[in-house]
Amino acid sequence: MTTIQGIPDLGPGLRLHLNENTGGCSPKVVEAVRAFDAQRLATYPDFRDAILETAAFLGVDPDRIVLTNGLDEGILLASIGYLGHRTPEALVALGAPLTAMSGVPEILVAQPAFEPYLSTAHAMGARVISVPAGPDHAYPLEGVLKAITPNTRIIYVNNPNNPSGQAIPQEAIRRVARAAGHALVFVDEAYHDFLGENFLAEAADYPNVIVGRTFSKAFGLAGMRVGVMIASPAVLAPIRRAMPLFNLNVVAVAALRAAIADTAFRSWYVAQAKESKELVYAACERAGLRYWKSGANFVLIDGGERARVLIDGMIAKGVFVRDRTKDPACPNCFRLTTGVVEHTRHAVETLEALCASIS
Repeated sequence: MTTIQGIPDLGPGLRLHLNENTGGCSPKVVEAVRAFDAQRLATYPDFRDAILETAAFLGVDPDRIVLTNGLDEGILLASIGYLGHRTPEALVALGAPLTAMSGVPEILVAQPAFEPYLSTAHAMGARVISVPAGPDHAYPLEGVLKAITPNTRIIYVNNPNNPSGQAIPQEAIRRVARAAGHALVFVDEAYHDFLGENFLAEAADYPNVIVGRTFSKAFGLAGMRVGVMIASPAVLAPIRRAMPLFNLNVVAVAALRAAIADTAFRSWYVAQAKESKELVYAACERAGLRYWKSGANFVLIDGGERARVLIDGMIAKGVFVRDRTKDPACPNCFRLTTGVVEHTRHAVETLEALCASIS
């Protein structure tokens, strides 16, 4: 049996299972890509302008960012840099106490959680400490605080959460950061564009916080694999040591610059996603399906006893959804991307027709 990288291609259909931008990317990105000739494609990328422009876009100093090959690479690099057997030197230099470990390094996550947090920890030989979510997938702040130990090395705070779409109160993030000065608090803001708030504005006040962003969602660069991490130069130092010299390819660098220059495209897509979520909520109400209002560009839906039939039926009809039924934190659930309104209308019509046929 051959093992293929990535997620299997489901073939032609409406791709609402991977939280991609269903409107594609900005026409300016397409122009930037088409401008490449053979010589430029044969040249290693120069990151300088991309870093300066990204830093200006984020409103931070250029020394506080690193560009990554998707935010997934950022998670991997953080694992390499911080899942050691002693308090990371970068945090000690910033005033964190030295902690004596009684076992293997640990990461701390609230469930349900983005899978790369877990897989990269396992790859580094770390232990995963999971904290169950509260009612309706609320962030389990007290449980997280109680789970912090001297062995804690990374705490992942996914805001809003994937796959539940639930936002985390800013005060909860502050309390976690204050309580775990010896650990890296990784605030994953992959979906912040759709939430309307973020922690980046005050992250510099917390020396152990790193903020992760991606340009896959609102900017439509999923195929280009572009992410960014923002933290103090000291916190980024262990990550820079583990990072490949040319981790973004030359086309991705050009695409990033074009994407952040076209803020109108981002605004259009965020508005489309907002309208689409309302369509999904209304359809679930009509169909008698439980759902959770989302701060991201997707909605988690509980199919109940009908889950298997609904998931398989949607996929069979060419509307691809993400099956989450094997996750004990959200059994009987599936996730539906909410992007371009026209696509969402087709998806909810398909969903409602399936519900009507099996009621």
